[in-house]
Amino acid sequence: MRLRFPAPLRPGDLVGVTSPSSGVQTELRPRLDVAVRTVRQRGFEVEVGRCMDGSSHISAPAADRAAELERMLLDPRVRAVVPPWGGETAIDLIRLLDWDRLAQAEPTWMVGFSDIATLITPLTLLTGWASVHGNNLMDTPYRAPEGLVDWLDIVTLAPGATFTQTSPRAWREGFVDYAEHPGVDAYELGRSGSWRRLDTGGDDVAGGAGEEVEVTGRLVGGCVETLAHLAGTRYLDTSPLAGRGEGLIVYVEVSGAGALDVCRHLHGMRLAGFFTRADAVLVGRTAAPDAPTLTQDEAVLDALGDLGVPILADVECGHVAPHLPLVNGALATVRHTPEASTITQTLA
Repeated sequence: MRLRFPAPLRPGDLVGVTSPSSGVQTELRPRLDVAVRTVRQRGFEVEVGRCMDGSSHISAPAADRAAELERMLLDPRVRAVVPPWGGETAIDLIRLLDWDRLAQAEPTWMVGFSDIATLITPLTLLTGWASVHGNNLMDTPYRAPEGLVDWLDIVTLAPGATFTQTSPRAWREGFVDYAEHPGVDAYELGRSGSWRRLDTGGDDVAGGAGEEVEVTGRLVGGCVETLAHLAGTRYLDTSPLAGRGEGLIVYVEVSGAGALDVCRHLHGMRLAGFFTRADAVLVGRTAAPDAPTLTQDEAVLDALGDLGVPILADVECGHVAPHLPLVNGALATVRHTPEASTITQTLA
């Protein structure tokens, strides 16, 4: 498949904000205003769309959400589209978007994670557009910890650019109430912890013990709870990307599903071929619950442990802050040792 990386954003370019899934409740509008102001302070213009209502689990009827998202992605004035956050049922847009038309258009950056993976992962696999799995708009005011890169910096990079991120080896427990603290812009990373190699039994106490890892491949992945429902369809077919012959680094992350559900989801995704060509699997740090007889780690190993590839857990690509953005389609090299864990991504 032909991969295409959107043109870099420059001061004065337009960023579109729409909610393909959940909108923004009235009490959280001040946080939205702070987030929009953050983007404008970087020199960009911002258009906030009409599909933003937060009174239900969806911001507008599916047809309206699909039409607004497609318009922004196809509008040559809009250089990036950033939803406020994810939600629950972005899958209802899949059959409404004109994927063939998108494939023929000039690519636009789309940024987000959680339920937004339901859209950006197929966007890369079906159209060849690179997309950013990273902190969403409502998290944008946070200053990236040392070692990590903000999505606002990634979308200003030219095709062919390379950047490296290093695990900060620290994370935040719980969530911040944006209604109470709409202006918060600094992470409080009160817990320590590094990447762990699951497939060799590496433990966090030893600082990432286990065999060292260095692997290169194209990045693809997203939220387990939402992508699992696309498994086996053309929207999650990784074979064209794997067919480039550069290998795949597949990443997955769990929002809140229990370990038994995660185990089933991962088995289903594997049966559908999602992990068939993986040269490594990255698993995002999660606060999702274990089951009485199965932990989240064990769920991953039950489904993927015999793939024969490195499996790294507690990567900062999930719902637990901070956020390490990953570019779907980028050529990445993952390096992991007891001393440091890094990922280098090339937009080519």
